Amino acid sequence: MRLFVSLFFLFFITIGFSQTESVSKPVVDSLFREDQFYVSIAYNFIQKKPDNFNQYSFSTGLSAGFLRDFPISENRHWAIAPGIGYSYNDLKQTIDLSAVTENPDFELVKSRIILHYVDLPLEIRWRNTTPDSHKFWRIHAGFMASYLINGKFKYEGGLTGSENINDILNKFQYATYLTFGFNTWNAYIHYGLNPYFDKDKTAAENNMTTLKIGLMFYIL
Repeated sequence: MRLFVSLFFLFFITIGFSQTESVSKPVVDSLFREDQFYVSIAYNFIQKKPDNFNQYSFSTGLSAGFLRDFPISENRHWAIAPGIGYSYNDLKQTIDLSAVTENPDFELVKSRIILHYVDLPLEIRWRNTTPDSHKFWRIHAGFMASYLINGKFKYEGGLTGSENINDILNKFQYATYLTFGFNTWNAYIHYGLNPYFDKDKTAAENNMTTLKIGLMFYIL
């Protein structure tokens, strides 16, 4: 009888340990996807700006969105990712009007071009991730088409006000970009391929584009 009771308790103790081990063991997802939500903050370096434009303060670039990760290699280190997002750009510059007017009140004007876009990014991705770790090196290269939602020109100087400039802006912006880094911190470089302004709808030629440099953060 004592032998039977001892074997009985030994059996249940063994089951208990095996259940505890199975619960504590992490589940490995061999079909993992990575970096599907993103947020970026960057500084807009205005390129090809008119001679009488000079930047001041911080020309903010913000974006956020969702990318669907599609691994294309067996170890899931390579992937492509189409997505959709939103971006906000606040381009700050001073405009020296002394060359085009004799009115001293208009010599120097602070202005802001505020732009809102819907973004359609497409990335090709490399990362050395594993199924049980989210800390890894990554390099993502992409192409982005952006559709203009709204654009405003705000100014202050001899006069202060704002104007809607949708009619003179290009409806689509195209850009290439690159992100690279480890874990949370990733460098972000975004290069605009076409001007903000429609050359057929502006009184003076304006080929202004932007180079964004900042940080990109990915979430699962």
